[in-house]
Amino acid sequence: MKLNQKHTVAAACLSYVVQAIVNNLLPLLFAHFSGNYGISLVRLSLLIALNFGIQIATDLLSALFVDKIGYRRAVLLALFSATAGLILLAALPRLMEDTFLALLFPTILTAFGGGLLEVVVSPIVEAVPGEKKPALMGFLHSFYCWGQAAVILLSTLYFRAFGIENWIWLPLLWTVVPIVGALLFAFVPIWSLNETNERVPLGKLLSRKLFWALILLMLCSGASELAMAQWASLFAEVGLSLPKAVGDLLGPCAFALLMGIGRLLYSKFGMRVGIERYLVCSFALSAISYLLAVFAPHPFLSLLGCALCGFAAAPMWPGTYSLGAKRMPGGGTAMFALFALAGDLGCTLGPDLVGVISDRVIAAGGGTFLSLFGETVGTAALKAGLLFTALIPATALLVAVPLLIRAKKDTKDEKAG
Repeated sequence: MKLNQKHTVAAACLSYVVQAIVNNLLPLLFAHFSGNYGISLVRLSLLIALNFGIQIATDLLSALFVDKIGYRRAVLLALFSATAGLILLAALPRLMEDTFLALLFPTILTAFGGGLLEVVVSPIVEAVPGEKKPALMGFLHSFYCWGQAAVILLSTLYFRAFGIENWIWLPLLWTVVPIVGALLFAFVPIWSLNETNERVPLGKLLSRKLFWALILLMLCSGASELAMAQWASLFAEVGLSLPKAVGDLLGPCAFALLMGIGRLLYSKFGMRVGIERYLVCSFALSAISYLLAVFAPHPFLSLLGCALCGFAAAPMWPGTYSLGAKRMPGGGTAMFALFALAGDLGCTLGPDLVGVISDRVIAAGGGTFLSLFGETVGTAALKAGLLFTALIPATALLVAVPLLIRAKKDTKDEKAG
């Protein structure tokens, strides 16, 4: 069978499912690690920080070597690294006395693989021949959402069927995804962005105001998405007093599903509506969704706000990627690597902002927020953290609106010419 660009896109979509496995599988086991292996919450938090820290470092360093080794070798290296990390996650806790170190090494490998995938997969798809790149990018990025939901649902079913004490076989089952992805990427056709566009030197790229505007949008995109994604479960359980199972399904799982639906809609209507207009609506809806989650008078309306945050965040990441490729052709791998770096920084800073503000509110005994929300200190603290996070998409609007105005002016000038 002759492989074509459809098979390339299929391999890329599987790679985004791998990213979802890397970011979401280990946290599902934290309660078991804490209770059965005696690993402190501080050390478990360190694993989360290490995962995103290595992905950020990989984003930065990959700009130096990806073009030299080529997209195919880079994506295969990423998938092999993720596979090896999942295998070691199953093996090392049985072989090493120090369980924390046994988790540390697999985290490093999977994080490197996930970070490198984030850098190379989007430009691979952007380079695929065809004109509907924003639609293709939205479709591609939706697979992270489907992967996130699948990891939560299928892993939960596994724990129910076989018991969480038999968790070590689960990472081995998930290795099927990166292995199949690697087999596809070994043979599918791969194009380069630099084949059709003259490469822009990094120094010239960094000197452009538009580039820094898009970097800010990527930073806000990551922060807007992950701040709610990381805190939705705890917010549902503590802030809304819902059972954990209900909170997880209607919180982070609904968030992921609505984000996937939002990305499919973006892939269908993004080009018709216009990327800039879509981004403006996305950031505006994100700010409104955060406010709904915080101020809604009923818990399920608050959960609706949490889920709508996923729908609102859907076009942010792929839309900014597509806008960069459209407005700055020739940016190449370096541009996508720096976009990924900014997005991952936002993924780290957004949840941290919620945590820092919540801690300060708790330290102050609730303060003004306790009287504002009229609930427990813990609830007031979480709502305060999410309330301040609404400023992130609101800030992005200050960048997105001028980009929309400029796009309208350029279109008008083209028609006049």
